[in-house]
Amino acid sequence: MKKSSMLLSSYTSNLIECGLDEAGRGCLCGPVVAAGVVLPKDFKHEILRDSKQLSANEREKLAEEIKEKAIEWTIAESTPTEIDTYNILNASILAMHRCIEKLQTQPELLLIDGNRFHPYNFIPYECVIKGDDKFFAIAAASVLAKTHRDSIMKNLAEEFPVYFWEKNMGYPTSVHRKAIENNGITIWHRKTFRGVKEFI
Repeated sequence: MKKSSMLLSSYTSNLIECGLDEAGRGCLCGPVVAAGVVLPKDFKHEILRDSKQLSANEREKLAEEIKEKAIEWTIAESTPTEIDTYNILNASILAMHRCIEKLQTQPELLLIDGNRFHPYNFIPYECVIKGDDKFFAIAAASVLAKTHRDSIMKNLAEEFPVYFWEKNMGYPTSVHRKAIENNGITIWHRKTFRGVKEFI
C-alpha cells in the first residue's frame, strides 16, 4: 500500500476547507513562504504527500497538477525583516494570513499544518500536527510553498553565488555556514538567527 493512500481528502464532508502550510522556517535567509489550497472534496492522488518526502522533480510536477486541479490556490511570503521583527512563528502565520486574504473562495474551515495559529477573521480552524502527511489539502500547500520558495532561492543564488543557495535553499548546511563566515551576510539573511547574528 502506498503511503499516500493514508491521506484524507477532507476533514469534513460539507465545509469548504483550505489547507495551509509553509516552507523555509529553518533557513538562515530568504523569506518564509506559505501556501493555501482549496481542493475538490473527492480529490485523491497516488503520490502527493508531505513535500519533504518527495524529490524536487516530483514536487515540480505536482505543483503544476495542484494548480490545475485545485478549486483555488494562493501563495504569500513574509520577508526576512518581518521574520526578524515578529519572530519566525509569527511571520509564518502572517504569511498564512496573507494567503487566506488573497482567496476569492471563502473558506469555512482552515486546516493548519502544525500546532500553532492565530485566528483570522473568525474563520474556524484546526491545527494538525504533521498535517502535510495526513490531509491532501495541507500536502498540496506544502508542495506549492516549497517549490515557490526554492524558485526564489535559486534566483537569489544568481546574485549571491558564493552561498550556493541553489543547492542548500538557505538552510544552515556546512557550506552555507562557511560562506557566511568567509563572506559575511546579505540583505536576505535573518539577522536574529543563530549562525547569522554572530556575523553582524
